Amino acid sequence: MEDLKVTANGYDFKPAQAAMQRYIDNNLLSGISWAVMVGRDLVDVNCVGWADKEAQVPLRTDHVFRVFSNTKLVTSCAALLLFEEGKLKLDDPIEKYIPQLGNRKVLRPGATALDETEPANRSITIRHLLSHSAGLSYGFFDPGSLIFKALNDRGVHNPRTTLAQMVDVLADLPLIYHPGTSWEYSLAIDVVARLVEVISGQRFDKFIQARILDPLGMVDTGFVIPEQNQNRLVAYYAGADLLDPMKPGLTRTDNAPFPGAYLSPIERLNGGGGLVSTLPDMVALIRSLLPGGKTLLKPETIAQMTTNQLPEAQWIRFAMMGEQPGKVHGLAGALIQKPSPIDHPDAAGEFYWGGVAGTQWWISPKRNMAGVMMAQRQMAFVHPFSFEFKRLAYEAVKQKAEVVA
Repeated sequence: MEDLKVTANGYDFKPAQAAMQRYIDNNLLSGISWAVMVGRDLVDVNCVGWADKEAQVPLRTDHVFRVFSNTKLVTSCAALLLFEEGKLKLDDPIEKYIPQLGNRKVLRPGATALDETEPANRSITIRHLLSHSAGLSYGFFDPGSLIFKALNDRGVHNPRTTLAQMVDVLADLPLIYHPGTSWEYSLAIDVVARLVEVISGQRFDKFIQARILDPLGMVDTGFVIPEQNQNRLVAYYAGADLLDPMKPGLTRTDNAPFPGAYLSPIERLNGGGGLVSTLPDMVALIRSLLPGGKTLLKPETIAQMTTNQLPEAQWIRFAMMGEQPGKVHGLAGALIQKPSPIDHPDAAGEFYWGGVAGTQWWISPKRNMAGVMMAQRQMAFVHPFSFEFKRLAYEAVKQKAEVVA
């Protein structure tokens, strides 16, 4: 397990700690833990609040979190390991490996039925999948849409189905735009997990265990929590009002995303959001992508991973939030080309992503810093706490740099 001992001193994270404590005191978060690195050195590690608010169990660094879409970084790295071995090319059409995803149809603009389609003007490539520009959707974030209903009616998220069966569902449905022409958060990384299975000949969990988790010492990361460790799973909460993230109130919701999740094996090895992990494990993963030591991927692969893959002036967007100007996407996460008013000015060039419950990671080449945050509140990926923490973390690192200079 990764040692979380602070190895570089002189950074003032007291304002960040006080700010996060306010979220706990105001009943907006049950608990949050974090680790911040400058280079590969840890400059701050802390936990505030509770792993279980009702039982008053203080949050510790060894507690286990539902990391949801942090899983995507592991899955993308798995595909890029195969890329490094020459077993796939980024611009390969997906039908080379998964034939039923070839010859796509695309919904016409304004379509009101699934058969109102036109032929796709190109194949989906692996690059499209890794950058969420394949034309797929998710079935989570756009209720009321034609594709949302179709995905959910066909049970695309059913945990009792395999990745292969999920692909069969997607094969029968149209895309929502022509591959490479737009951006939509989607099931693309779950398709990548299936791709890893097809190319490697291994189940996805076995592949990542052998090639990523074991080599990096990520001992608490997986799709299932061993029985002896299940008491370390953090409680999961919903906020008082989805549309008002700063309204106080938390309701326990441990049966999300489904009853018994993570406590026993299931068929779906969800490469887009199925892993649990801990702060030390996530630090190990992020550290393995930083210069200055042994890396999981080759430096040139990491450089590609952190390069924008979208067309000029194409920004990422979410159905309930709209376009995110200044934010684009690489091969394993988003990139901040131009910081927004709620980002720190030094966040230009930042590579980041996170999970729907508030677990996040980021890597900032400009400040030579990186960080991991862990929280468990539904729909907390874009909750104000994460923006506030990152602004204060950037400021702490900037102030120390100015003192040294």
